[in-house]
Amino acid sequence: MATTLFSIRQNRTIQSNAALIVAFRLKPEPPPDPSQEGKVIRRVGAGFELRHVEDCDCAEDRLRSMTLADLRGLAQFTAAGAFRPLKSAPNLQSGWRIVLPDETKLELALNQLYPGAIADWHAAQLSQPPVTHYRDFAQRQTGMYRITTILNDAQAAQVIRACCHKKFCLKRRLWTVEGLPPDDAAEKSLIPCLEPCAVLLEFARKSMRIEQQDKIEIATDEAATVVCALQTALEHPAPGVREADFNAPNNPRRIQLVLEKLRPTLKPASATDPE
Repeated sequence: MATTLFSIRQNRTIQSNAALIVAFRLKPEPPPDPSQEGKVIRRVGAGFELRHVEDCDCAEDRLRSMTLADLRGLAQFTAAGAFRPLKSAPNLQSGWRIVLPDETKLELALNQLYPGAIADWHAAQLSQPPVTHYRDFAQRQTGMYRITTILNDAQAAQVIRACCHKKFCLKRRLWTVEGLPPDDAAEKSLIPCLEPCAVLLEFARKSMRIEQQDKIEIATDEAATVVCALQTALEHPAPGVREADFNAPNNPRRIQLVLEKLRPTLKPASATDPE
């Protein structure tokens, strides 16, 4: 079946969805980095075909045929069966395709995979996007989450950099805290993040509890060893660790946060440093 990449048309609906091709990193050329999440949209007759970007060159008969009803379940779990609390995480299953008859069904499909992303994308195009920054978001919390207001700006920036790292979320963060700029579009997709999410809120709560614990001191060379060990742990995550289980010491976001704290303390090695 001959297909062409979905391109911009004249009516508003098509234009908005075509813009989302860029936002979702949907273009298959140049060849995508396998770590990048995304979908490929192609014209198929009067309708569209949607598939994972990793499958852009796969033959149709090698991919599972999906329906709109199937997509919600697809987005809920990784290939290993782990629950996906964050639908913008770069771990959506591949190996599927869905054919959609029109733009309305295409929008429904995209919203199953990235809930609310289309509305958020349009909101981000406004002259004054409805962005809620970290301080405003934290100030409206009550109960056990009120503690998130105690993080100072530097601590909050570390938490945000760790939690929202491109390893864990591909949305482009537009909200900030003092001293931390919004995400660079080159580092993320153009799908906007307009305010902190529930995952960030829980991570900030746990991080503040950790800040209240007793501290230990280690030598600079020991810190360098810890950084190397943590980098290895991130590259080879332990199986079975739930994405949002921040009580687990080997949770990838907790590992990333320790790296955020340790890296600034390490000076570059020089030839004059004593061995």
